[in-house]
Amino acid sequence: MCTAYLVCAFSWIRAFAKDFRLFTAILIGTIVISYWSAKRGTSAPQFYSAAGSLTGTQNGLAIAGDFISAASFLGITGAIAIHGFDGFLYSIGFLVSYFLLLLIAEPIRHLGKFTLGDVIYARFPSNRLRFIISLNTILISVLYMVPQLVAAGLLIHLLLGINYTFAVLVTGILMTLYVVFGGMVSTSWIQIIKTVLLMSGTVLISMIVLSRFDWNVFSLFERVKETNPYGAQFFNPGNLFTSPLETLSLIFSLVLGTAGLPHILNRFFTVKDAQAVRKSVITATWIVGIFYLITLILGLGTVCFVGWSHLVSVDPSGNLAAPMLASALGGDFFMAFISAVAFATILAVVTGLLLSAACSFSHDVYNHCLKKGTASEAAQLQIAKAAAAVIGLISILLSLSMKNINVAFPVSVAFVVAASTNLPLLLFTLYWKRFNSAGAITGMITGMAASLIFVLFGNLNYPGILVIPLSFLGALAGTVFSKQPVDEEGFLRIFVHSQTGIQTNPTQEAGRWEN
Repeated sequence: MCTAYLVCAFSWIRAFAKDFRLFTAILIGTIVISYWSAKRGTSAPQFYSAAGSLTGTQNGLAIAGDFISAASFLGITGAIAIHGFDGFLYSIGFLVSYFLLLLIAEPIRHLGKFTLGDVIYARFPSNRLRFIISLNTILISVLYMVPQLVAAGLLIHLLLGINYTFAVLVTGILMTLYVVFGGMVSTSWIQIIKTVLLMSGTVLISMIVLSRFDWNVFSLFERVKETNPYGAQFFNPGNLFTSPLETLSLIFSLVLGTAGLPHILNRFFTVKDAQAVRKSVITATWIVGIFYLITLILGLGTVCFVGWSHLVSVDPSGNLAAPMLASALGGDFFMAFISAVAFATILAVVTGLLLSAACSFSHDVYNHCLKKGTASEAAQLQIAKAAAAVIGLISILLSLSMKNINVAFPVSVAFVVAASTNLPLLLFTLYWKRFNSAGAITGMITGMAASLIFVLFGNLNYPGILVIPLSFLGALAGTVFSKQPVDEEGFLRIFVHSQTGIQTNPTQEAGRWEN
């Protein structure tokens, strides 16, 4: 008995040492990137958007790194392993959402410079509206950052035995330092490297899983039916979502929410032209598509090689499914590698979120609303870094107080808010001639208020199916009942600019265009 305990203890010490080395390697690598970026990010354009220096492929990798969060890698794998078909609905929703980006990506790049506020300001030059957009950007970013930090604290605590509070503090401080010193350049390269590591690790695991079944996915399905408590029902709906309305609402929120996430929209300003934007979205869509198909293999593989009952007994939330599968297939080192990749995933996402919030405050609120566009680059950089520190601190404090909350809850709130505020604002601004600033403000306020009210006090966990139509109706009503005249010439000018990149000069006669 004593020998068994010693062997077990030695195994844990060895796993800890490997985990620690890999975590340390990740930290050192990201610190080096941040130091290198700090030498380049000495101007506001570099800090906000890497001065448009990324290629389409690089930006596509960064977009994927920005989007594939801990909820995707850890949460969806676990949800599929425990709930089967219902867990895979998350993957379907996230994947389909990327096709909507194709509709808005190029127009955003044509109209904007650094933030979503720039895009909307091109048609509605209202600082009040710009302020509301910035406030909403910060709200969505914080709502999304908090569950990532919670996941980081839980992951490090469970795998390394480090205190949860200390783990959250370390992760939060790191993300703040990366943004403050490196800006968009640092954030982009952290996301690119994270994507390469994540895809390499997950593809390898999925190949090992399939190889155990002679590359026959149907054999994998049959084994899963035999080894889970649901049997064949595992591949049918109803194991997690008992209400069809709830299921439809979740898909609705996920599909429409991505196109409104500010940290994703900001990535369209990091390339030089619309062609690079198109390549960015296509590259990201392929990567995200492959990844979410892989989550199905990972989840089903967990059922076969870890065991449904064992997973639930160790971690009822399922968040440790991917590391446990890696351990079952490749031992301690493989588990340490996947755990380190998961940590890199969290770092990449939170830095992107924090950067979008800080840039929006500095560029939209400070420079345009307070300084009327006269703030110097040096002053904007100082404000952006200060905003990053403050917003980062707020997110850390919220994460420390939400240790026991289901991390899917604030994520769902973020997607609902994004879909019910930024999405109708963008679509109506780009494609509705009669839309005006009154409708834009009404729609934004309706979306924010309805999202928070329905999430906090409603009966649906995912109220997007109710909230998102309300926000569109709010924007519609605000436009129709306002007395603002229809600016047909202004809409035509913005429409042509957004779709082609050709910008009109208002002082010239109608019909004369300039690039």
